[in-house]
Amino acid sequence: MKKNVIILIAALLLLAGCQSATPAQGTQTDNAQSGGGTQVSGDVYVFNWGEYMDEELNNAFGEATGIQVHYSTYQNNEMLYSTLMGGGSNYDVIIPSDYMISRMIEEDMLLTLDFANIPNFANIDADLKNPAYDPENLYSVPYAWGTVGIIYDTARVSEPVDSWGALFDERYSGEILMFDNPRDAFGIALKLLGHSFNTTNEAELRGAYDLMVTQKPLVQGYVMDQIFDKMENGEAILAPYYAGDAITMMETNEDLAFVFPKEGTNIFVDAFCIPKGAANKTAAEKYIDYMCSYEAGLANIDFTGYSTPLIDVYESLDDEVKNDGISYPEDMTGFETFTNLPGWVNDLYAELWTDLRK
Repeated sequence: MKKNVIILIAALLLLAGCQSATPAQGTQTDNAQSGGGTQVSGDVYVFNWGEYMDEELNNAFGEATGIQVHYSTYQNNEMLYSTLMGGGSNYDVIIPSDYMISRMIEEDMLLTLDFANIPNFANIDADLKNPAYDPENLYSVPYAWGTVGIIYDTARVSEPVDSWGALFDERYSGEILMFDNPRDAFGIALKLLGHSFNTTNEAELRGAYDLMVTQKPLVQGYVMDQIFDKMENGEAILAPYYAGDAITMMETNEDLAFVFPKEGTNIFVDAFCIPKGAANKTAAEKYIDYMCSYEAGLANIDFTGYSTPLIDVYESLDDEVKNDGISYPEDMTGFETFTNLPGWVNDLYAELWTDLRK
């Protein structure tokens, strides 16, 4: 990768560290070696964000290994967490974000990985290994990284967009979409007020809540994956969203543009993990290894638009992609990672979010 970009990501992560039931799963055997990993049988259950994978890769993995992939999606980290805590479903592979990985490690929700089954981990950029959210790199393998900004319709927005304040502008009442999860939504309000995403100051959090109360009458809907279709189809004018999806949306609708707000924004890493309760751990590790191969990694990044942690994939990208200003931004001043917060802060988030969404 661009070393100045990836080193800055690593520095941000280090700094942050200082602050429906599924059917029974298959079996695995360890008596043969194939393709650099243990030969396994049975199925693997994968739980990922929506709009975040080329699902043809799952079919290709199944054809190559005989392991069938059962794939389902969630809309945000909190939904993933509540699903696992509810015990209603058992998954072999999950892809949470940095701060949620830290929380799951703290709460003993993840299995340690056998990296002998994941030789393609060598293909991960060294600056993304041993991150603050998993400092000994026992539990996670980076899947993709990205950023958050504002996507907007240039044909219908009359003023330049350079601030989170655009999402609170009364001129666009009824045409604004907002994230439907507390950490992302509160984060926007906190940044607009000049605070850290990771504040533990109760007054600052309640001030962010008050600001979101003033925004609520302007919001068309609190949504996640629906942002993709609504903005692409011209059903809304402004929304916060992830840079990778924004790139894909702009390819379909030429009126759409994307900007990083001047107050600062979120930079994140999502990573493969194996939750406790996984019935097919070796197959899960084989799947993770496959997804970190050059061929799968390149196909996936091309499909999703997100930024790759794989060295050889990055090196093969066109200069147009490397220099588009969105996928691999040069200036990340004010970019900040989310960190795992104390329990009482998470409880306060849940309380305030419930009150806001009544």
